[in-house]
Amino acid sequence: MNLIGRYIFREAFGSWLMVMAVLFLIFMTNQLADILGDAAADRLPREAVLAIFGLTALRYLMLLTPITLFLGVTLALARLNRDGEMAALAACGVGAGRLLVPIGAFTLLLAAGLAWLSLVLTPAASRRIEEIRLDAEKSSQLAIAEAGKFTSPDGGQSVLYAREVVGDELHDVFLQTQRDNQVNVVLAARGRRVVDSATAEQSFVFEDGKLYEGVPGQGKFLVVDFDEQLVPIRRGEEDEVVEQVAAKRTADLMSSTKLADRAELHWRLSFPLSLFVLALLAVPLSRSSPREGRFGRLGIALFVYLIYTNLISIGRFWVERGIVGDDVGIWWVHAVVSLLGVLMLARESGWFVRAPAAQASPA
Repeated sequence: MNLIGRYIFREAFGSWLMVMAVLFLIFMTNQLADILGDAAADRLPREAVLAIFGLTALRYLMLLTPITLFLGVTLALARLNRDGEMAALAACGVGAGRLLVPIGAFTLLLAAGLAWLSLVLTPAASRRIEEIRLDAEKSSQLAIAEAGKFTSPDGGQSVLYAREVVGDELHDVFLQTQRDNQVNVVLAARGRRVVDSATAEQSFVFEDGKLYEGVPGQGKFLVVDFDEQLVPIRRGEEDEVVEQVAAKRTADLMSSTKLADRAELHWRLSFPLSLFVLALLAVPLSRSSPREGRFGRLGIALFVYLIYTNLISIGRFWVERGIVGDDVGIWWVHAVVSLLGVLMLARESGWFVRAPAAQASPA
């Protein structure tokens, strides 16, 4: 790469880095507030806040890289146009087509990193986040009661209250469980929680109490005095966790025939591919007059980017519904937008301008 190419490369890299830093800070600040809110509400373990934040940052890096590259290259070249440097480069024979060499080299480096993010790191991060959330949910369900508070050890099917809690020992206990229309109420002087080491199922053993069993509204309840009573606490269907398609490994998506999996595979491949399409569009869209200013074409660039990303989302939806075959996928979107970029670049380079016809000299 010659001196001019390295100069264009540095300008594009600096502009991209600035845009990425600003957008990443904005999005991650909002995300941190949400994570801290979940931790404060005991939906996440507090020790997992930093891990969740770091894993979420990988996903936002993947999502923000295309738009930051597009805006970064557009702003960098727009500055060169505003300061008259592009006119000087054109006078030296460096046209819009020659700019694709340093811009393409920069895009290739980003695309390699983004491919690793979208195909490997981000799905692994999504799986880890789901594992942390599932473990937190199970821990909250298995947690022992808090003194003086009503809690649900099984996600809502039972309600437990204890006046005093010492370790796993409960004193002055109230437990209500409901199965269909039948309600069971236990009032006991003491109780303790036991967990099966093999199945991780939890039960409560109550001592010196009464069991009330019946259907509310019928007026007929069975009342049993007991010295010791075992009450199992069964969790619902939350143990049957269905793996989210975003968390599946790319190798599993490639071997899958499900439409949702194929659509997710096309979606992931679109991220690194979109960098080249957007870089191609950024070169002609950055062309502006000195009076137009550095941000003169920014609105048009954002409008084009929104159309492009919406077309990708539509293409993914069509693959999921089977409207478009897997061989077509989302490739048609990239092809159409790339053709538009080539036509715009050709127009800026003057490829469509006819050379003036030579006039015959007078006899």
